[in-house]
Amino acid sequence: MVFNPTLSRKRLEKEFSKLQKLNYNQFRWWRMYEAKNKPLDKRQPLRDRILNGDYDFSHYWYQAAWVEHDLNDLEIECKGDDGLFVEKGAVLRARRKRLLEDFERDEKEKLDELYREFPKYFKISKDQVKEEMTKFSGSLIDFYYHIDDKYKITFTSYPLKKKRGRPRKV
Repeated sequence: MVFNPTLSRKRLEKEFSKLQKLNYNQFRWWRMYEAKNKPLDKRQPLRDRILNGDYDFSHYWYQAAWVEHDLNDLEIECKGDDGLFVEKGAVLRARRKRLLEDFERDEKEKLDELYREFPKYFKISKDQVKEEMTKFSGSLIDFYYHIDDKYKITFTSYPLKKKRGRPRKV
């Protein structure tokens, strides 16, 4: 076997049932699924965004694991003919590579955003957030409540911006 995926196809199908299937897109052809619920606006409270799933584990990893299963099936189909396997598997390997790049980028963005958001809501520095994250084991919402108990909430709300343009008719 070329790859050793950690999750079975059955488990991956269960994860994909939580996602929305994508139609073909020539600019992002390697993606097969996306999250069903849209991320909340940045002005929403952090707790609501966590509960909405904005910071959940990236689904690109599951898609890359599915492609690894497909590559293993292709290897069995080619039965030792390496040239045929390389030729037929080129698109699958490119898809896996791009999905893993998307996974890395998505996870980094989510983590960086959490490092920025926690100091906005609590009396805590970014370094303290990193230290607390390394010590804590549990879900993200449990971590939020842990920080809520340990530090004081300082965030009130974002002020509403005045809209530009012509005022509304009365």
